[in-house]
Amino acid sequence: MGLGYIGLPTAIIAAKHGIDVIGVDINPKVVEVTNRGKLHIIEPGMEEMLQEVIATGKFKAYTTPQESDAYFMVVPTPFKGDHEPDVSYVEAATRAVLPLLKEGDLYVIESTSPIGTTEMMANIIFTERPELKGKIYIAYCPERVLPGNVIYELVHNDRVIGGLTPESTDKAIGFYSQFVKGELHKTNSRTAEMCKLTENSSRDVQIAFANELSLICDKAGINVWELINLANKHPRVNILQPGCGVGGHCIAVDPYFITADYPAESKIIATARNINNYKSLWCAEKVKNTILEFELKNGRKPVVAMMGLAFKPNIDDLRESPAANIVGNVVKICGNTEILVVEPNIQEHGTYTLTDYREAFERADIVVMLTAHNRFKELPWDEKKTILDFCGIYKK
Repeated sequence: MGLGYIGLPTAIIAAKHGIDVIGVDINPKVVEVTNRGKLHIIEPGMEEMLQEVIATGKFKAYTTPQESDAYFMVVPTPFKGDHEPDVSYVEAATRAVLPLLKEGDLYVIESTSPIGTTEMMANIIFTERPELKGKIYIAYCPERVLPGNVIYELVHNDRVIGGLTPESTDKAIGFYSQFVKGELHKTNSRTAEMCKLTENSSRDVQIAFANELSLICDKAGINVWELINLANKHPRVNILQPGCGVGGHCIAVDPYFITADYPAESKIIATARNINNYKSLWCAEKVKNTILEFELKNGRKPVVAMMGLAFKPNIDDLRESPAANIVGNVVKICGNTEILVVEPNIQEHGTYTLTDYREAFERADIVVMLTAHNRFKELPWDEKKTILDFCGIYKK
């Protein structure tokens, strides 16, 4: 249930390993494109694999669920209002399969979820279908893959699997063991849910430390990239690289699932979120001030290249992207300045006219590096331009 950045690759990998898979998405365009063997996301090597499993009849996409033996919820879990987690998509997907469930079936949530979501969905299932209580298997198994390396990581990464009962855990392990070569770790559903949130919150805290260092170093006149490189020479220090914030549907979202339910206890996690959110505002302010300084010095408005919209290098995913937020803020504040928006991994954008990255770099007086795409690393450092490197393209 859900053919997005995780659901579709999971379906394809499972089908590749001989499992008969039905993919379901409420977007008819996604279903149509998928059944034509075209990938609607960027993932190296995945399209060829999709075409193979369609040709062998192991995989087909639909807009509505079909009767199966195992059901996997792989839908978005965004937040709403004041960073309150929203599990309505998981509930909608669950209710969609309710009429199809039968004795012996396996039901698994993979979507990142607040603690207790699996129990909540089980309650919905058994309230609507009381005859199934004790007769189906319910578990939680979060994904932990890196976009761009999904084919390898879906197979080789360890997985944490938590059932509502030991029998449910074993049933889920039986399924995943058909294509996962990594170790399958048993636990309960609440621990598995918290494990996923912990992994991403931990990374958020580590990134916040690097981003906070970048703010301090900017004020102190220190090259943060050199500083971190030197500090990491210590055998027990491993500081991450700073950026223009934190984005994506995991690290930028999951910590809120903890802070919303445990506000008094999650002080470091909440502070890290604030630091990483602030970093993108700080970057936008830095760009605005650089534009004003250029105008005062040169008596004209600059051409500004905003390099990157995706939340991380070499992908097309703009969800919760700090780069996209910075571009939006700069366009709003400096709308009468010529701003060239660049994102080489998408063909078009609903708001901005996109410019080729080489043309934008050539034309720009001010170049703002927001996402460390490999293509941007081909561009030479140019002393004649003002370059704001927020993502470490040049380490300057």
